[in-house]
Amino acid sequence: MIAEGDETAFRQLFQSYAPQLQPVIMHLTKTAAVADDIIQETFLRLWISRDKLPGIENPRSWILRIVFHQSFSWLRRQAVHHKALDAISLREETGSTTEEEVIYHAIVKSIAEAVQQLPAQAKRIYLLSREKGLKIPEIALELGLSPNTVKNSLVRSLKSIRERIEQAGHYLPLFLLALHVMQELF
Repeated sequence: MIAEGDETAFRQLFQSYAPQLQPVIMHLTKTAAVADDIIQETFLRLWISRDKLPGIENPRSWILRIVFHQSFSWLRRQAVHHKALDAISLREETGSTTEEEVIYHAIVKSIAEAVQQLPAQAKRIYLLSREKGLKIPEIALELGLSPNTVKNSLVRSLKSIRERIEQAGHYLPLFLLALHVMQELF
């Protein structure tokens, strides 16, 4: 019925599975807000891919696979974030050379310029995400947009910023470090 677009059946599936998935995701991520986001993203993916449901023999396994994929993707992103923070801490502890400072400030400047060149709404979404640390659903609610619109805008903004950094000749690891600093500056 869900494959045919039955929202009532989808709501029943959500109400049946969400309470079962919450402890699994909490065990993996240790964060309630993240667990809620992953559940929301899981069911969003399920709804978007509902046309595949008739061919799925074990829907529970399919849903769990989506949950695990989303959870491990989040954990992977957290690991990258922590590595960047560790690198910043190490950089602060050991000090840096003048050349490193020049490169670092050039990257920060390139990021700031790239952010300023974003369209007004994209810039607002980017800053709410990076400055205020709001999640996609929170930004969507605050701006009266759909979560997909916010997510797509963030993806485009980050791609635009990355391209600007690459055009300036800077490398991704330094970009990640500078991006973290930009979050603090804005």
